[in-house]
Amino acid sequence: MANLTQMKPRLGISACLIGKAVRYDGEHKMDQVVVAALEQHFELVPVCPEVDCGMGVPRESMRLKGNVIAPRLVTISSHIDRTDQLERWTKRRIAEMKQEKLAGFVLKSGSPSCGLSVNVYDDKDVVAGNVSGLFARRVTAGLSRRLVAEAEQLHDESFRTDFIQRLRTFAQK
Repeated sequence: MANLTQMKPRLGISACLIGKAVRYDGEHKMDQVVVAALEQHFELVPVCPEVDCGMGVPRESMRLKGNVIAPRLVTISSHIDRTDQLERWTKRRIAEMKQEKLAGFVLKSGSPSCGLSVNVYDDKDVVAGNVSGLFARRVTAGLSRRLVAEAEQLHDESFRTDFIQRLRTFAQK
């Protein structure tokens, strides 16, 4: 008889949301509401773009800077551009996730890599606009927007119920 975990559809999730200490400050953002709701239905597959691409923990905090159409991921204090490092890894990881047949993805809001709505700053550190983070942009393009959500959205019970149903329907196809 198959293991129950093997029978569950797979769902990507920002690693910090399931309690992994992968954030820039060495902390996590465990979201018990989200994890409790999702782990009943899915095998959670943790991903942290910054750590997985080799940036380490702890690390200098970053933000999106420059052109809103093509923002750069830059460290706040030392102004090191980490865009190419993250983009190379993201391209490979998205291809892998397609092979893994993930039903969808839950992202950490506010993150310059994972947020669906993140500020972009100009050269004077003034907000120039709002875009999806670098990893989030590729995930939504590769997995379909209807199967991607930010953890904060899942605190709304109606949204969460609908999201879980859509994921389960997609996974059955």
